[in-house]
Amino acid sequence: MKANSADPKYRAALTFGALGVVYGDIGTSPLYALKESFHAHHNLSVTAPNIYGILSLIFWSLVLVVSVKYLVFIIRADNHGEGGVLALTALISSYSDKSPKALKILTLMGIFGTALLYGDGMITPAISVLSAVEGLEIVTPVLHPYIIPITIAIIIGLFSIQKHGTSVVGKVFGPITLLWFIILAVLGISKIIEHPEILNAMNPMHAFTFFKLNQWNGFVVLGSVFLVVTGGEALYSDLGHFGKSPIRLAWFIIVLPALVLNYFGQGAMLLHHPLNIKNPFYLMAPDWALIPLIILATFSTVIASQALITGVFSITMQAVQLQYVPRVRIKHTSNAEKGQIYVGSVNWVLMISCILLVLAFRSSSNLAAAYGIAVTTTMVITTVLFYFFARHEWKWNPLVAGSICGFFLLIEGSFWSANLLKILHGGWFPLVIGVIIFTVMTTWHKGRELVSGRMVGRIRPLPVFLEEIRQSGIQRVPGVAVYMSGHPDYIPFTLQSTVERYKCMHEHVLLISVTTLDYPHVPKSNRMRFQNVGPQVYRGIIQYGFMDFPDVPQELEGVLLDKGVVFKSMKATFFLGREHILASREKGMALWREKLFSFMSKNSQSAVSFFKLPRSRVVEIGSMIEI
Repeated sequence: MKANSADPKYRAALTFGALGVVYGDIGTSPLYALKESFHAHHNLSVTAPNIYGILSLIFWSLVLVVSVKYLVFIIRADNHGEGGVLALTALISSYSDKSPKALKILTLMGIFGTALLYGDGMITPAISVLSAVEGLEIVTPVLHPYIIPITIAIIIGLFSIQKHGTSVVGKVFGPITLLWFIILAVLGISKIIEHPEILNAMNPMHAFTFFKLNQWNGFVVLGSVFLVVTGGEALYSDLGHFGKSPIRLAWFIIVLPALVLNYFGQGAMLLHHPLNIKNPFYLMAPDWALIPLIILATFSTVIASQALITGVFSITMQAVQLQYVPRVRIKHTSNAEKGQIYVGSVNWVLMISCILLVLAFRSSSNLAAAYGIAVTTTMVITTVLFYFFARHEWKWNPLVAGSICGFFLLIEGSFWSANLLKILHGGWFPLVIGVIIFTVMTTWHKGRELVSGRMVGRIRPLPVFLEEIRQSGIQRVPGVAVYMSGHPDYIPFTLQSTVERYKCMHEHVLLISVTTLDYPHVPKSNRMRFQNVGPQVYRGIIQYGFMDFPDVPQELEGVLLDKGVVFKSMKATFFLGREHILASREKGMALWREKLFSFMSKNSQSAVSFFKLPRSRVVEIGSMIEI
């Protein structure tokens, strides 16, 4: 039985769980964010005005971007309970009152924002784990040569356990992350007590003074200040796992106070010990606590990475269902939790990419140069999409929606512009990954549309075919046949081929179409529409949400057919079409994209596995299709 979301104990459990999943990324930013703000290439001296100015920027970034934008406004823009840029894109693409051109542009923006999250998924584990392990250098410089090998070993271990699922590991996420935030607060308080005047940095005038004093260098440092809010998009993506209230409670009661206290504690220490800028987070701790703190930080960064990896798996599943990427093998790792999945191909690509990033950049400071451009771009896209959501769903006045979104775009545009300066220093990497994924997603989606159009030109409308059957008196052989069809109003190519070749058809014929709707889940009771359309010919349309897992035999099991026949999947024959795509110079896509689509089509997961059809009962019929 599902727990009551109004139950205080249940809400407390969700809030506790949100700590480990939603806030793992943003919670580990104190390891490197303030340090990178004073990086040598920013040409900023560690002086009181600069410390106060950067702390003021950090504080107001956390308040305005995370607290106000995401937790007051964006988190309410849900697609039937699910959040994230792809879920929002799916919802907006269904608006019929928008021009096709405007919808196409908004959809492409949403897809690009989603594609950039894959680049973020590669960088986050690398920079998070590496920044934690770098604390060993504070213990003794002798350990410096071992930082890279230890980081790679942890990354390999992290990705190797993914196939076992995160349900068991998830039980310890909350306690470890809660301990991490408590330690963040305690470390910060210990330094703030010594120099309580640092709390004056909350005054936004310090931020204005900082820009006045540093001008161009002050603008450039925004690229590092942004590191404090890089996990903001994650809390929106994880909306469906925890709900609005637990995510908000965790932020305002635990996460925000702990982060602010720690950043201000680092600043208080730097006021009188500016040389500690080499690693202000670890140098706040007493010597005896350093090794335990490094261990806790490493566990926390692994948790932060785990949450992001799980998020990439979830995005992949959504993209498969919405036909933006080819079918891939998705493994369920928990019978109790729907969101617990494992995508092997994505997992190993992420692992190899993380290792290569660590070997190429070799320090968290170098990786920080590549970090931020992807997330800022996605945040800007989310704000633009939110404007259209607010106008359509909430019927906001254009001036109100434009003023609020324009304010957020002003802030994020500043961060985005500053991060663009990182492109030559590593920021090109997530952009290249984003462009590659975007090309794959748009090519697959367009290719499926072309294939669908070519197939419709070959097959006959269902009413025409049924009339031909009535008139011809075609022979019917005993048994039940299921023909998978991509077009409910047309007969499948496989059925047309069977009838033309063998001049007969099964006694009971089921034409089954599977469609994915633009919202996340469809209740089992509402998934299938089933009707008798001809002499022992039935049409079934099965509807799934973009976060549901198709299981065609399960949906059909026990369906009552004419003459008292009850459908049993192991007594039926399933007919599938296998398409062989040929690139051509016909009007469609560029030739290289058609070849890419053909390659992806050949290597995608078979429909047998994707729809969970019984292999021993499947007959495949091939067809050549030029696009």
